[in-house]
Amino acid sequence: MKAFKIFAAAALALSAIACASPEKMAKMAENVKVTCQPGVLEVVNGTIDATVSVTYPKDYFNSKVILEVTPVIVYEGGEASMAPFRYQGEKVRDNYKVVSSDGQTVTEKLHFDYVEGMEKCYLELRGKVLAASKEVALPSKKVADGANTTYMLVKGNGFVTYKADNYQDVISSTTEGQIKYLVNSSDVRGSELKGNSVKDFVAALDAISADERAKVTSTEIVAYASPEGSVDLNNKLSGNRSESAVKAWNNVTKGHEATDPTVRSVGEDWEGFQQLVGESDIEDKELILRVLSMYSDPAVRENEIKNMSQVYTALKGEVLPELRRARLIANVEYKNYTADELLYLLDNNAGLLDEEALLRVASLVEDPAQKESTYKKAIERFDSNRARYNLAALYLDEGKTEKAEAGLAELDATDADVINAKGVVALRKGNYTGAEELFRRAGTADAQKNLGIVLILTGRYEEAAQALKDVRGCCHNTVLAYILTDQLEKAASGARCKDPKVQYLKAIIAARQGNAAGVKENLERAFQNPALKERAARDIEFVGYEF
Repeated sequence: MKAFKIFAAAALALSAIACASPEKMAKMAENVKVTCQPGVLEVVNGTIDATVSVTYPKDYFNSKVILEVTPVIVYEGGEASMAPFRYQGEKVRDNYKVVSSDGQTVTEKLHFDYVEGMEKCYLELRGKVLAASKEVALPSKKVADGANTTYMLVKGNGFVTYKADNYQDVISSTTEGQIKYLVNSSDVRGSELKGNSVKDFVAALDAISADERAKVTSTEIVAYASPEGSVDLNNKLSGNRSESAVKAWNNVTKGHEATDPTVRSVGEDWEGFQQLVGESDIEDKELILRVLSMYSDPAVRENEIKNMSQVYTALKGEVLPELRRARLIANVEYKNYTADELLYLLDNNAGLLDEEALLRVASLVEDPAQKESTYKKAIERFDSNRARYNLAALYLDEGKTEKAEAGLAELDATDADVINAKGVVALRKGNYTGAEELFRRAGTADAQKNLGIVLILTGRYEEAAQALKDVRGCCHNTVLAYILTDQLEKAASGARCKDPKVQYLKAIIAARQGNAAGVKENLERAFQNPALKERAARDIEFVGYEF
């Protein structure tokens, strides 16, 4: 904004006559020069600050008088005044600032608290001369217009993202059976085909076929050899077992729905060996596992384990027989409840919904009261901390800050989302210092957006523009930060959102660029929001523009 200079009667003036009388000083007040910076008052962090300089010319200030000057902001609905400044002539014996009759400039800092309605206001200086036996009032003169409240367009409620559910629209799983072999054999025994493992596998295939929500996506046969004997022998044995398992597969799945399997021969099953040993009660199993970690060569591993004769005997009885096998595998996809089904179950049979389903359906519900009750169900049934957090986020969305604060107090204080939400509570309570500390500590994308809000509200516009420059999903505040730092080209290129408030910001950009057509066009779009039309009527950004 451009500073401007005006001549005002802030004090006494007299031309060419030293030690002028109070009356003559008042008459010649136009000879006093007054400047105000900024020329258009601006509200920053809820206050209006300005610097006024008054230059008294030579032979102006009566050496025996006291001059009292009161800064006043006049606005719609009232006025606000500061405590008066007092100046004294050179012959006055008091403790005020002395103004020389030879001419002098005095500079004062002005400070006012913003009051609603000051968007359309002006600053004036009211003065009076106090002489020994009389008091002479000076005419009030306007010093500056104002006040600019553009920073108050910040979207300042704060950003909080709900925690995601882990609900799966499609659930992937596997079902399998196993064929066990005798040592060094690849023959499939009839007892294996009639055993529970294979029978249960075939029954599972039938159940999947009958379930309209389920389907087999692929099938596999994976054959192994136990890690004993030579590697070459075991590789060959594993290959033979894969071939015999295919024949067994064709036999047991005949008349049942099953796709052709992919077939793999693994060879020695060291992975299965390690798993079974880890799950066993074998003495010195930790020693066995250490050998596996120390050596990668299969022959060395086997020799080291065989050297532990007592341990190896246990392995031959408990572990190795389980590794002589072929696995029959079906990969399955289950279609979970659809959105409509979840909503139906919530109303009619919520007991069927697990924690993830409740969190998902809560995100689908539009009614806040039902959303709240759904989160409470998840908390009651599953002690869900995600539901506790989301309930606090819901309270923030509804403006129930105290309830949100109470809920957040129960949650993990190191959780970044919780820290950010606590920052939003502090922000809404006007504790900008506390909010800033929490947002910086949280370090999330939401926290970065919220940090930009605090920086704008506290008048640190350059920092705000830097904080928001790479933030996504925060078009409005980023554009505002660029406007407040006079980076109008960046502001214009970033104003991509179509909502009325961003259109209003685009109108401000146009006004600062002197683009009257752009002001009119963007305000017409912004006025879809009636509150913005009311604001524009008193917004100093649009002084001199018709719309």
